[in-house]
Amino acid sequence: MGTRTWWNRYGSQLALLSLAVFTALWVRQTQGAALFEVYYWITRPFQIQSEQRLEQQQQAESLNPIIQGLEARVEELEQQNKRLGELVDYVSTRPNFKGVVAPVIARSPDHWWQQITLGRGSQAGVKENALVIGPGGLVGRIISVTPNTSKVLLVTDPTSRIGVAVARSRQMGYLQGLNNNQGVMVFFNTVPDVQPGDVVTTSVFSQILPPGWPVGKVVSVDINKATGPEAAIAFFAPLDSLEWVVVYQNQQQSSALNNPSLPE
Repeated sequence: MGTRTWWNRYGSQLALLSLAVFTALWVRQTQGAALFEVYYWITRPFQIQSEQRLEQQQQAESLNPIIQGLEARVEELEQQNKRLGELVDYVSTRPNFKGVVAPVIARSPDHWWQQITLGRGSQAGVKENALVIGPGGLVGRIISVTPNTSKVLLVTDPTSRIGVAVARSRQMGYLQGLNNNQGVMVFFNTVPDVQPGDVVTTSVFSQILPPGWPVGKVVSVDINKATGPEAAIAFFAPLDSLEWVVVYQNQQQSSALNNPSLPE
């Protein structure tokens, strides 16, 4: 067999074998760095896309808590605005009374039903024994004042005793707090004319608070109570979730003002 014939038959195979051996030696010599470099440039477009998707995902995940926080804040502000609107609507029904709108700025969990602190004080015209009204009805009275804050004794405090009356029958008594969203009305009359659904207001016999302000409604009556007839009263004002109130200067001029035997 001639050289030309042999080369024609086996030359291409020998060339491929030589290229393979050379490539293997080259990869070994460079420890595959060049091959990795080629692989890097081939796959780089796909890596960029993956990195971009990962970055977008991370940005979205980091923004989610911020967005959720903003949405919660917007909802909270909308609720506060709604409650303030309800309070303003209530105040507008008493145009002859000028009050100071005040935010509730502090409330201790240990004294939740006893006291609240308002963000208005003597500089805004708030004085001790001023009447405090929330959406719907009575909240309590001012018991201490600083230039920029004031403290309210709530009607739900067990130490609070307010002179009240049944609006329908004018039956008199006093209201005492129970450390919850209801109070108990103790009647002066041994056989009072009272029934569930009756509206209860402050009375003319109140020592401190002016008469005629809504307090709550009767939910149940116990005529046979050993200590005297009583009625459970549900307060009109949302005393468990107050955010805004109105403070009215007390104009009580009753002769009972200085009589310690009468309720507040």
